[in-house]
Formats: sequence, structure tokens, C-alpha cells
Amino acid sequence: MKGRSGTRRGAALALLLAVVMALGAACTREETPVVTLMTHDSFDISAPVLAAFEQEHEVTLRILKAGDAGAALNQAILSKKNPLADVFFGVDNTFMSRALTEDIFEPYASPHLADIPDELELDPAHRVLPVDYGDVCLNYDKAWFASRDLSPPQGLEDLVRPAYRGLTVVENPATSSPGLVFLLITVARFGEEGWLDYWKALKRNEVLVASGWEDAYWGQFSAASSGTRPIVVSYATSPPAEVHFAKEPLKEAPTAALVAPGSAFRQVEFVGILKGTRNPKLSRALVDFLLDVPFQEDIPLSMFVFPANARARLPEVFRRHAHPAERPVRLAPEAIAKGREAWIEAWTQAMLN
Repeated sequence: MKGRSGTRRGAALALLLAVVMALGAACTREETPVVTLMTHDSFDISAPVLAAFEQEHEVTLRILKAGDAGAALNQAILSKKNPLADVFFGVDNTFMSRALTEDIFEPYASPHLADIPDELELDPAHRVLPVDYGDVCLNYDKAWFASRDLSPPQGLEDLVRPAYRGLTVVENPATSSPGLVFLLITVARFGEEGWLDYWKALKRNEVLVASGWEDAYWGQFSAASSGTRPIVVSYATSPPAEVHFAKEPLKEAPTAALVAPGSAFRQVEFVGILKGTRNPKLSRALVDFLLDVPFQEDIPLSMFVFPANARARLPEVFRRHAHPAERPVRLAPEAIAKGREAWIEAWTQAMLN
């Protein structure tokens, strides 16, 4: 009896100890803070880089992808009284003014702003801070033009010349981010009085309108598909992407970007701390992390845009094959917010009806 009683007491103590340990582990898990980053579906950073942030701050980083950049921003605005996240990444200068007008961000001047060029800092109040940038511009199929007695386009004006009839594919600005940005290029370049006439000339020259970038680039662009269009609206970083993802090693990119003055628009992506965050200290740490060198150096080969931090080193494929735009056209975020919907409506009436 004594032996059995001791065994029962031992088993009870072991069970109690197991329960205490389980409760302790549960409490530890519950006490691990969580910080949520809301972003668009194209967000893509190496897992070890994100894990480094979690380990340094003893935090769980939750990534909440909420559609394309416009849809994600809409969700952030609609939920501003009860925010779904602590930090938002992905608002760009085509929607920046709307985000600031809706007053969804807390100001925060990260110390890493000292390493970011002033030209990328579009909000003096630091409600949104620049993380990366990409130049939207024309790309062309080098082999296609080399095999014909026709020079690649040197500027937007070439696209409406008879020699370039039926050669260009663009994206719908109502459904595509690069499509919208290319529309802004034409507004900035030809002015309120001339941009729509330029588009009507493009239509007469048989420009093709695709719904989005994937359809235009992978479906219609001759350098990337069985398509017949050797000119496409894409990014200045598309040529290094062609080299990086090539099945066989390439010494040079099969495509080139038109980055001459007045031919491109610099799209800057920002991060901001959402008002109502439950973790203000960790939110500031997350913003610092996104602007610091380790994260910034992971950006090029993860999202194929340029890092904002001037101290970040570019990978070799970027150094050799990516060329930022020379004097990109500019439109103030306020001007974009004021004119965007009217420009899209006018474009739709002229191009799709």
C-alpha cells in the first residue's frame, strides 16, 4: 500500500509539474508581443531578414497582405478607428496625398532618414518615410529592333510616329499601377492641354491596352512571351530581372529601359505608423528596421526596386543592368490627388469607347 500510495503521489506531482510547465509555456507565448505590418500583395522579403528583427526585439512580426497597393490603403483608411495593423508599408506618391488627408499616420522621424536622399522625402512632417523607389518607363526588346531597320524609341514622341504603329502595349490606368503612372508621365510631359491629344494619337497608332502588367509584359511583350509588341510600359529594373531569372547565364539583358530625361516617373513607396497602434515602441523599431541597411539591401532581389537608403549596396546584377531614370518627370502628390480620377475618366472615354 505504501508503495502504491507513493507511486500515486509521484504521479500526481509529475502531473502537477507538467501542468505548471504547460501553463508557464502558454503564458510565455501569450507574453510574446506581436507587431503587425499591413502591406500589399507584392511585399516579399527574405525570411532570415525578417527573423532577425523578431530575434532582436523578441517579437512576432505578422505580415498582413491586403491586396494591391490601392486596395490595401483603402482597408487601412476604412479601419482607421480600429486599425488592423501597427505599421503600413506600400503607399506610394500616387496615393500619398490621400493617405495624409485621411490622417491615418503618426509622425515619426527615424534616425535612418539621415541616410535617405532628401528628394525621396516627400512628407516634411515624417508621417510617411521612403523605403524604396522604382522608375516606371518604357522597356523595349533589343533583339527585335536589332533585326529590323528601326531604332528603339528615344522618347515618348516616337510612339506616335507611323514607323512605330502597332508596336506598343500599355496598361489600363484604372486597373494597373504602372498604367496609372504612365498616364501621369504623359500629363506631366504634355500638360493639361496636351496629354489627352497624345493618347488619341497613340490610339490612332494602334497602341494595345492590357488590363495589367502581367498581361502586358508576360502576354504581349515580344521579349518575354510569344507576343508581338516590342515596346511595353514596365520598370527601369526589369532588365536586371530578366538577367537574374534567366534559365541560362546572360552577359547582357535582352531588354532595355528608356530612362532619358522626361521619359519616366519615380514611384516612391513609403512606410508609416498607423494611428492607434497598440505597440508604439515596437512600431518605431519596425520602421527603423525597414529603413536600415540589412532590410534595404534585401529589397532589390526581393521586390526589384531600388532601396531608399544610400548606404545600401546594390547587388551586381543591379549595378550592371539597372539604370535609374535621368531627370524623371515630377508631379506633386497634391496635384495627383486632385486630378487622378478626372484623368482616368477622360482616358477611359478616349481610349476604351
